[in-house]
Amino acid sequence: MNIGINHLIVHLSMAHFLDLLQRNAVYNFAAMRFEKDIEQCLGVLKSSGTILYPTDTIWGIGCDATNIEAVEKIIALKQRSFQKSFVVLVADERDILRYVAAPDLAVFDYLDQTKKATTVIYENALGLAENVLSDDGSVAIRICKDEFCKHLIKRFRRPIVSTSANISGAPAPASFKEINESIIIGVDYVVKYRQNDVSKNVPSSIIKWENGQVVVLRE
Repeated sequence: MNIGINHLIVHLSMAHFLDLLQRNAVYNFAAMRFEKDIEQCLGVLKSSGTILYPTDTIWGIGCDATNIEAVEKIIALKQRSFQKSFVVLVADERDILRYVAAPDLAVFDYLDQTKKATTVIYENALGLAENVLSDDGSVAIRICKDEFCKHLIKRFRRPIVSTSANISGAPAPASFKEINESIIIGVDYVVKYRQNDVSKNVPSSIIKWENGQVVVLRE
């Protein structure tokens, strides 16, 4: 009786041990894939290239938001009007203070209370590529909470353009599998991380902060 129980305990322990090994291997592979994607993206961004990457909303095409030449590549790939501005992703509030002249700090309190990803239109942008901005000098910026984006931006130490991964006028893809092949082959690097995520993501809300009040431009 005791021999049978001991054998069962050993069997269960071994099964648990093997399960832990498998889980650890999967975790290590994911961590290596994550880091490799970050390294590849950094190399491309630093050389004025473009990337296709997951964000806190939908998949986006990105580049160095301070590099006019890099932004022009995205405009050409998307067949987009030069008059249209872009959304810029940053890692935290300090980045806002660096790239916007005298923003109203009360907007940060508002953003802390929002659950949905929210892009804010700020006036008087600083240090960004001219073809990222609106004609009036304003810029659309979102503090990105996605782990991959935040890590990439902090390592790059510059803001990154984020525009939907589609030809201008076409529907924005809700997952990687919906992205047109012309976009995939048109960028310099395609991130592997989260390609198998089939969650149906949606674009961010867009607001403008005027005289201490929020003006919703897109829910």
